[in-house]
Amino acid sequence: MLTILGFAMIATFLVLIMMKKMSPIAALVLIPALFCVFVGKGAHLGDYVLDGVTDLAPTAAMLMFAIVYFGVMIDVGLFDPIVRGILKFCKADPMRIVVGTALLAAIVSLDGDGSTTFMITVSAMYPLYKRLKMSLVVMTGVAAMANGVMNTLPWGGPTARAATALKLDASDIFVPMIPALLVGLLFVFVLSYVLGVRERRRLGVLTLDDVLEEEKETETVLVGSGGPGDGRVSMRKGAAAAAGGAGSGTDAPEGAGDSGDSTDPADDNGFQGLDPNRATLRPKLYWFNALLTFSLLTAMIMEWLPIPVLFLIGAALALSVNFPHIPDQKARLAAHADNVLNVSGMVFAAAVFTGVLQGTGMVDQMAKWMVDVIPGSMGPHMALVTGILSLPLTYFMSNDGFYFGVLPVLAEAGAAHGVTPLEMARASLVGQPLHMSSPLVPAVYVLVGMAKVEFGDHTKFVVKWAALTCLVILGAGMLFGII
Repeated sequence: MLTILGFAMIATFLVLIMMKKMSPIAALVLIPALFCVFVGKGAHLGDYVLDGVTDLAPTAAMLMFAIVYFGVMIDVGLFDPIVRGILKFCKADPMRIVVGTALLAAIVSLDGDGSTTFMITVSAMYPLYKRLKMSLVVMTGVAAMANGVMNTLPWGGPTARAATALKLDASDIFVPMIPALLVGLLFVFVLSYVLGVRERRRLGVLTLDDVLEEEKETETVLVGSGGPGDGRVSMRKGAAAAAGGAGSGTDAPEGAGDSGDSTDPADDNGFQGLDPNRATLRPKLYWFNALLTFSLLTAMIMEWLPIPVLFLIGAALALSVNFPHIPDQKARLAAHADNVLNVSGMVFAAAVFTGVLQGTGMVDQMAKWMVDVIPGSMGPHMALVTGILSLPLTYFMSNDGFYFGVLPVLAEAGAAHGVTPLEMARASLVGQPLHMSSPLVPAVYVLVGMAKVEFGDHTKFVVKWAALTCLVILGAGMLFGII
């Protein structure tokens, strides 16, 4: 009964948000509360929620201060050289822009933190997508898939969890998987190319000289500081007209023109970008900020302190050094308050969902049922089975629940048929490209929130492509004899 109710709760949540009948925050809170009553454990709802909040509070704190830290770094110009390089490559070609999105997300993912990756990627690429009227769900989908592949780095989380759960060395799991993961990353780039060609066919190739250069003949639009980046950019009138006339093509991908585009006329005509002359720039402190960021990422990888503590200290230092005057610090905090509130609110709402799933025992029964339905004849192929199961299981439950609750059971069943724990551990990583778009992953709310995309639109677009990426990695792993 708990198994059926668990799957019903998840299905109800996904259907309602994809049909836009409820907002994600409301659905994350009300649906599990309702199912908790159905299970007959409504009296324990408070305990389950508090347990979920306790578990996710460090994550919420990390995201809050990470948004402030990287928001300040964007304000002061730390990432401007990277942004200019990507924009110079992309020009106004939709195909290059989509490929550039995947490339930037993959590079930034080397720090092992999804929230960081999405903040930097959206801040850099959102202006081009918005001004050229490209589909914003293409941006969020490509970024999520690239980050999902890179999330398998030993310091990214899943590999370390698999190693801990099966008492293995993380390098023994990850290093042999590199060829298969590279194939998966290459597939993401190829997919980005295909999606970019679709966008190019829909919009046409526009003539944009330089999105960061102001010209007297151009129309200039000023934007405030509340979006992914403050400043102004410009485009030739002919290009603006071409962009304005596009968007009605029949080859538009799913989500094009959906709620990712604001209905505010000023915002529709605007272009939020990085102003090379914005008042928040601190060129004299560039190397200090670079060293601070490098030190912060090094401390994260080396685990010198808990990540929430590192970002708390980093945000305090970044604000104090770059903006020594209190009114300026308040202005920077206010500029990023919307993102902080949206993301932290979503994380605490997700705590209700995960708390009820775990507290009522639904997640345990769902995992047990999934293991029990595996035919005995599949025993010698348990690595393949684990790879396939990693797609739905890491999407519908947290990485902790899968790697510490389900993987040991699957590994034990595999060992009885001669399948080594290393093969099982490697197969368990396959589902990460899909996992990064799970409603239980806090970082995805950073992605869709900053990109102004509805979570339901992102889900409808990305699930099939992310699942295909997972299967490509699994197939490559089988072909290379890694899994």
